[in-house]
Amino acid sequence: MSNLAHRGSLRERVAAAILESAAGVLAARDQASMGDVAEAAGVARATLYRYFPTREALLEEIGRFALDETGDRLEAAGLERVPVADGFERAVRTLVGVGDHFVVLVRQRAEAEQEFERRIVAPLRTLIARGQEDGEIRDDVPAAWLIESLLALVVTVLPSAPTLGPEDTVHVITRLFLHGARGPRGSLDA
Repeated sequence: MSNLAHRGSLRERVAAAILESAAGVLAARDQASMGDVAEAAGVARATLYRYFPTREALLEEIGRFALDETGDRLEAAGLERVPVADGFERAVRTLVGVGDHFVVLVRQRAEAEQEFERRIVAPLRTLIARGQEDGEIRDDVPAAWLIESLLALVVTVLPSAPTLGPEDTVHVITRLFLHGARGPRGSLDA
């Protein structure tokens, strides 16, 4: 269970448990219904609606948690203090660590585009720019494309991650991204 489920009152813990289940269901099936969420959470639909009166309210809360958690973790990762390849490994570990919540956030990010840009895209853009300046990351492709490619890799690979395990998931995503993003002079050893 995420950090979300370990703090607060009983009501907050129940809400967190519902959010955890909802994130898993919605990451696996973007169009999952509130009934699917209630079933996965082990609560009655009426209980689910007491906590989250609409699907939009549920998605908004998952997105808010994922945005805060991802932004805080990226900030703490020290991407600017390590070599580019290590920075990408740390960034991917952060995104994978937020897990299903992050998958839902990326799919729903239009709702919080400015904060998503500031807290998640900006640190990744800075890392890519540094790699492009050093010749380690290809510069024949706009940074925005590289960012979207990285996010797409995470969102695509993460739902199958339980078969890989967290570290193998980080490794696969990082290697796949970096080998496709390597510049003509660069040699990333990630």
